[in-house]
Amino acid sequence: MSWKTENRSFYYALAPEPDDPVLDPATTALLVIDVQNTYLERPDRASLASEAERAHYDGWTPFHERMHGTVIPNIADLLARFRARGIECLFARIACQTTDGRDRSLSQKKPGFNNLLLPKDEVASLMVPPLAPVGDEIVVTKTTDSALTGTNLRLILANLGIRTVICVGIFTDQCVSSTVRSLADESFDVVVLDDCCAAATDDLHRRELEIINMIYCNVMRAADLKTLMKL
Repeated sequence: MSWKTENRSFYYALAPEPDDPVLDPATTALLVIDVQNTYLERPDRASLASEAERAHYDGWTPFHERMHGTVIPNIADLLARFRARGIECLFARIACQTTDGRDRSLSQKKPGFNNLLLPKDEVASLMVPPLAPVGDEIVVTKTTDSALTGTNLRLILANLGIRTVICVGIFTDQCVSSTVRSLADESFDVVVLDDCCAAATDDLHRRELEIINMIYCNVMRAADLKTLMKL
């Protein structure tokens, strides 16, 4: 099945196939979202005290397998190809400016999974080593889900002459989705790469791709993008 007919929601069940996106290297950028050390760290399972904790740990195992086996290698490959062609590569990460996190947005101060304290200079807040920025590649820091809402990324993209943004990273149903929607609302063309993103579960990942596809972005795989851009 082609990317043009996959990941369709009920709204677009009868819609015609979309045109190929405009992927001019001069006006296209790759945006890597939140693939940070904090999300790839895991405790020793044997150190967990309760069965509930161990079950929760096991629930996250498919995510880690997808990240290490698929998402990180695919993004690293794309970065190498974009860099070789001189195409802009940008990064967004969750990081606060203060050590106690007092500058965080309300969503990152609430209890639960999204309660994040990631001071900007700590190792936990940095991109994972295989996806580390190089040279003068631009990194924006945010305490919001959307990389556009919480930073000057919109202005940066405009100054760079970017019209199309390729979004990859985590989590598909949170920061990736929020960023995609914000970009679309600002009239950027957006492409999301299925096999360069992950959510906590595959079900959440799949449902979110279906929700955002065709209205906010075009969803495809890395191989589709490489074919279209002749990378």
